[in-house]
Amino acid sequence: MKKIALPEQTGLFPMPTVLVGAMVNGRPNFLAVAWVSWVNYQPPLIAVALGKSHFTNPGIHETKSFSVNIPGCDLVDKVDYCGMVSGKKDDKSTLFTVTRGEKTGAPLIDECPVSLECRVVRVVDLGADELIIGDIAGTYADPACLTNGKPDVEKMKPFLLTMPDNRYWGLGEVVAKAWSAGKNIKR
Repeated sequence: MKKIALPEQTGLFPMPTVLVGAMVNGRPNFLAVAWVSWVNYQPPLIAVALGKSHFTNPGIHETKSFSVNIPGCDLVDKVDYCGMVSGKKDDKSTLFTVTRGEKTGAPLIDECPVSLECRVVRVVDLGADELIIGDIAGTYADPACLTNGKPDVEKMKPFLLTMPDNRYWGLGEVVAKAWSAGKNIKR
């Protein structure tokens, strides 16, 4: 099959969708983000790419902390709203039950199955965006979303964003076991 070239803006998809939280002007604020990735195993680091104009960024810079909250499909309307409306105009923290992380004080969303609190270790200037890298200082999970003490994506029901079609997708079924399926190939 011959592939065709797509516009440069097509990017990588699908992308996990999360809510990044920070204390801004003394109150919690949340921003919908799909440009997020685990970037190092030890120490555990996560990175989020945020446009420099976002209301959340100054709070991250000031407190040197942020949260990454993984919402379930039941929160898709609230997540989308958090991506459409600026914290400058609306107190989005009222959409959720908010607690503070034990180690950094970053705002966590109780309704999200899993929340990470992070300490900023580096900010990389990317031009229009900033890549904010955080050390995962604490991970918190709803016990109902665990199997054998580990997060279970079937119970969490996270969702993905695809661009440029701008749609959210739930996860499908398991297709194989990692670090195992490749054993079927004999050399």
